Amino acid sequence: MSHSVPLRKQVDHQLDDGSSATKLSRLKIGLPSEDADKKNSNKRVKDVEICVPIVYGSIAFYLGRKASESQSHRWTVYVRGASNEDLGAVIKRVVFQLHPSFSNPTRAIDSPPFELSECGWGEFEIAITLFFHNDVCEKQLDLYHHLKLYPEDEAGPQSTKKPVVVESYNEIVFPEPNEAFLARVQNHPAVIVPRLPASVHLPSPVPVESVNEKDRADTKDHPLSQWFLNFSEADELLKLAAARQEVQAHIVKLRRQLSLMEGLTPMSKAASGYDL
Repeated sequence: MSHSVPLRKQVDHQLDDGSSATKLSRLKIGLPSEDADKKNSNKRVKDVEICVPIVYGSIAFYLGRKASESQSHRWTVYVRGASNEDLGAVIKRVVFQLHPSFSNPTRAIDSPPFELSECGWGEFEIAITLFFHNDVCEKQLDLYHHLKLYPEDEAGPQSTKKPVVVESYNEIVFPEPNEAFLARVQNHPAVIVPRLPASVHLPSPVPVESVNEKDRADTKDHPLSQWFLNFSEADELLKLAAARQEVQAHIVKLRRQLSLMEGLTPMSKAASGYDL
């Protein structure tokens, strides 16, 4: 049985070019149930968190006055890497839930790039569900995106050349990752992995079945990439987040060592027979 983690979109911020981006948000995925861990023979790496930055959003083009009233816009909704990396090593499937008026409103995309395009005239909320590979996470992640077709500034006719772009940036954080997962993505450009403790020895990486060279697909040369928003500021925040993860892991380790030392102190006193 799968579990879902909902995530509501943050407040939009209007940019100078009329597009819209959202505030930085981090979502930590909860640890799996004990039963799920028992089914998986791989160990978890304690005191380590890995982060996958993603962007989800939509780009909508007005088709002009010659277009029919019910097909006035062509739009694309998608989930992409924050710097257009291939997310296929982490995400297995993305399901987009469209408005019920669309034919087959539940659309499943089983390989990157995770996107779909449609035509229509109305704005509505799209539910986006991310499913991860088995060694990543048993829980699914629910996102929500409001499809926007019309610009905020409605003065004058809508341009057919300049699209309406709305994107949200999020970081998916996986605490105590599975050893097999960590080994696979340790050097993957879409995943931020902190410096691992010297005591951690990972197994040889084994690629997941559905991810091979033929299926790999980043969005660096995507036809719509010129309209993607730049999250360079978020990249700097990611570097800070990675450094913070290393510090937090070190603090946890020191606390454990201190706790062990405090537990041994009363025993030492009792053995000596003296009250210090």
